[in-house]
Amino acid sequence: MNPHVPDSAAPGRVLVVDDEPNMLALFQKVLGKEGYEVVAVSSGEEAIGKLEAEWFDLLISDLKMPGLSGSELLKKARSVSPTLPCILLTAYGTIDSAVSAMKGGAFDYLTKPINNDEILLTVKRALDLHRLTHEVERLREKVGAESASGGIIGRSKPIRDLFRLIGRVAESHTTILIYGESGTGKELIARAIHQQSPRRDRPFVAIDCGALPETLLESELFGHVRGAFTGAVGNKKGLFEEADGGTLLLDEIGDTTTVFQSKLLRVLQEGEIRPVGGNKTIKVDVRVIAATNKDIKKDVEKKSFREDLYYRLAVVPIVIPPLRHRREDIPLLADHFIRKYCERNRLEPKRITPKTMKLLVEFSWPGNVRELENVIERAVLMSPGPEISAEALFMEAPVETPDDALPDVIRTATESVEREKIAEAIRKAGGNRSRTAKLLGISRATLYNKLKRYNLVE
Repeated sequence: MNPHVPDSAAPGRVLVVDDEPNMLALFQKVLGKEGYEVVAVSSGEEAIGKLEAEWFDLLISDLKMPGLSGSELLKKARSVSPTLPCILLTAYGTIDSAVSAMKGGAFDYLTKPINNDEILLTVKRALDLHRLTHEVERLREKVGAESASGGIIGRSKPIRDLFRLIGRVAESHTTILIYGESGTGKELIARAIHQQSPRRDRPFVAIDCGALPETLLESELFGHVRGAFTGAVGNKKGLFEEADGGTLLLDEIGDTTTVFQSKLLRVLQEGEIRPVGGNKTIKVDVRVIAATNKDIKKDVEKKSFREDLYYRLAVVPIVIPPLRHRREDIPLLADHFIRKYCERNRLEPKRITPKTMKLLVEFSWPGNVRELENVIERAVLMSPGPEISAEALFMEAPVETPDDALPDVIRTATESVEREKIAEAIRKAGGNRSRTAKLLGISRATLYNKLKRYNLVE
């Protein structure tokens, strides 16, 4: 049992503290018959040690004890476990002791001699409240985490540091440049910033700058007027206007030309756009977040990226850690993707074996979270039973997969899934490579390299 998380399926773990052995025996007998797990100790000091090391659903303590009294124990217990309910026992039954116990945070008190039915009733009420409180807190944390993190999953130090940085910059209106390897979730970070910002009720718009040629990119972002070019049969509103009052993510900004960069810089400086073919400017209020998997500083040195635009975008740089730098998040991510694809495909819940999980944690994942998700998606579909093993994860693997074979196995499985997804995107885009790259969320250059790699070039 996890010492920090209650098991809602179990009747409850109860810590009973009393310096009288017969009282400890009474609670062990009465509560034990009802299926409760009772841990009995004879002093407040011993009780604190138990509370610090283990999870309990309820504390029952005598009020008058040598050494640490019941009221003192209650104060210390609440510092260790703030939501833990406590029932105090008193031989005196005076109004003063009852009021003092309740003011100290006790759930209830019982007077000695104690009636067995009263014990069971009071314990049940205390545990029902504890479970309800825990469930409410759990749901509140889940909703808060999902809305705050924008779906980013993790509890490692790099991710916690990232969450804190997002919280600090979200309230501002400044531009942000997100760095991250492919597959790390740059758009998720941008959405998390938007969701925590004052612009959360306005549009969030994203575009992959590397998936479009320069002229089409300008039209998409700034809009165009009728007759601006062949095929411009009417006026078109650009994404800057669509995102007015909200946030615009310019993904793969490092793949743009210096000509386009100069036009973007003017928009950022002046807060207005000029539609392609138009002679009037339009004021826009948009927070711009740019993202890249390139080292733009090197591009600035090579003069392939404008230095003034770089400093304009990188007012606040955010670096997303690759998955290999936050390995403790891999079990969380794997579990999330297993549940996601089981639900999506209407399959019975599945789980991954500890041996396979160890292999996943030890792998370097050059494709980051996206690569892990691809492998898990395949595993869910290919696993015949409730347990996902290495053989089910990577069907190309032999029945007994040696640890050192995992990188090759993962690479083969991932490439197979990636090839299928690219082929599917090509079909959806009608063979148009720009649209295919946009659907896949990669640059045209990256798409072309993958087409050659998987022999998909016509």
